Amino acid sequence: MADWTLLAEGRRPRICRAGQIVYLQGARPECFYYLVSGSVRSFISTGDGEERVLAIHRSGDLMGEASFFDGCPRVTSAMALEDCQILTIDRDQLDRAFQRHPELALPMLQHLARTVRLLSDHVGASALPARQRVARWLLSQPEDDGGAIRATHEGIGQAVGLSRVTVSRVLGELSALGLTALSYRSVSVLDRSGLEALAFEA
Repeated sequence: MADWTLLAEGRRPRICRAGQIVYLQGARPECFYYLVSGSVRSFISTGDGEERVLAIHRSGDLMGEASFFDGCPRVTSAMALEDCQILTIDRDQLDRAFQRHPELALPMLQHLARTVRLLSDHVGASALPARQRVARWLLSQPEDDGGAIRATHEGIGQAVGLSRVTVSRVLGELSALGLTALSYRSVSVLDRSGLEALAFEA
């Protein structure tokens, strides 16, 4: 995994308080962000006022990088879920970082490709059955040091456009199939290949 702290050498993180907006959908991107500590919710606001959660960013994650690189208005907003330390990385800082650490260029391209794929999968998943939506979301999430995905049933529902009750039912089915295991505020994938087969079945 790339050491993204190298992108922000010589800069101090700023503090974002819980509930504070990090960036807004539709804004021009002049920078992207490295999350030093805390957690941030990335979401899309629809015309009728609803919000669709795309990701929960945690320490070590980059945020807002896709819009920064293509130069188009941001397609998502981000809000701190708790007090966070966030490093801002602009064009000049990025150029200096790549000059000092050219080994970061390839991991950055790989990271951007994963981000684009995640957004594409999210858009395409809205027409899928509930079980496939949840399975694909689980496969796209990072695991903590213990191999678990930190998430609540309500949070998963917000991310994939399902009710908490439906998510709970689906997670129970996946657990009964031996594909996942449920714990308090977390899910562990036990059989990744089996979950992939279910998620992408025709």
